[in-house]
Amino acid sequence: MTDPLFTRLQATAQRLITKYGQPGKIRRVTPPDPVTGGDGTPTNYDCRLFPANYDRRYVDGTNVLASDKQLYIGSIGMVVSPKVGDLVIGADGTEYHIVHDDPNNYDGQVNVVFICQGRTAT
Repeated sequence: MTDPLFTRLQATAQRLITKYGQPGKIRRVTPPDPVTGGDGTPTNYDCRLFPANYDRRYVDGTNVLASDKQLYIGSIGMVVSPKVGDLVIGADGTEYHIVHDDPNNYDGQVNVVFICQGRTAT
């Protein structure tokens, strides 16, 4: 049974991301067939996200670049969990490669919010 605390935290996170965030898409590319080859198939999933700058103390130029963003992605209604290798597309068309993901799943059942490190795709 899910803990009501985490359900309330999930609802609060979703409310804040809905209020201050923007619509976006998570693009996941499925690998091609190993026998026949070809290109992977990209699939877009709708999401709601809030991109935020990293605090300067975390920017080290190696693990976290100055252009990286913390992407807060709401978990309610998500079909997929964002993971490393996915592409996140913001409302303004900015594309971010996910280089680190954290599902914030404290009880093993409820994903409160997805916090990902997004690196600008160039």
